[in-house]
Amino acid sequence: MKIYTKTGDGGQTSLYTGERIGKETPRVETYGVVDEANSALAMARAFSKLPEVKQKIFELQRLMPKLMADLASVDRPAMITAADVAQLESEMDELDSKLPPLKNFVIPGDTQAGAFLDLARTTVRRAEREFYRLGRFEAVHEVDGLFLNRLSDYCFMLMRVEDYFAAKNAAVLV
Repeated sequence: MKIYTKTGDGGQTSLYTGERIGKETPRVETYGVVDEANSALAMARAFSKLPEVKQKIFELQRLMPKLMADLASVDRPAMITAADVAQLESEMDELDSKLPPLKNFVIPGDTQAGAFLDLARTTVRRAEREFYRLGRFEAVHEVDGLFLNRLSDYCFMLMRVEDYFAAKNAAVLV
């Protein structure tokens, strides 16, 4: 099988559920931005100095194809679940308990992984905006919007963990 199909040469692409739509449509733009966020997560994982953060990022990356499938599907049940959202919330609470309280705005970039996690955060925020723009015109799964919102917060928490523990060579998370 060749990597190129030539089926998109005219500006059309296939959704996961088989429909052909324009590459410039809000649906394609939305899952494309999620794909960009996944690339930023990959960079963060590649540069992370903390095995626990690497693992958490990897687990996120395993969810991203489900989110993209949701966004690239029409009339299909969501693959992202409320349990996925709850898992992010639970992990954020746990991470937050291990960090000093926030007293100022955070300036990312103490570590390479932290900088890439912040890039992932802002890219996910853009995906969330695209998601709600898409939702004005087409059916979307509410859980995907909740997941995107929590995902950007989770990227922020992971950035704080990476920058705090890796940059300061502090005790590793347990």
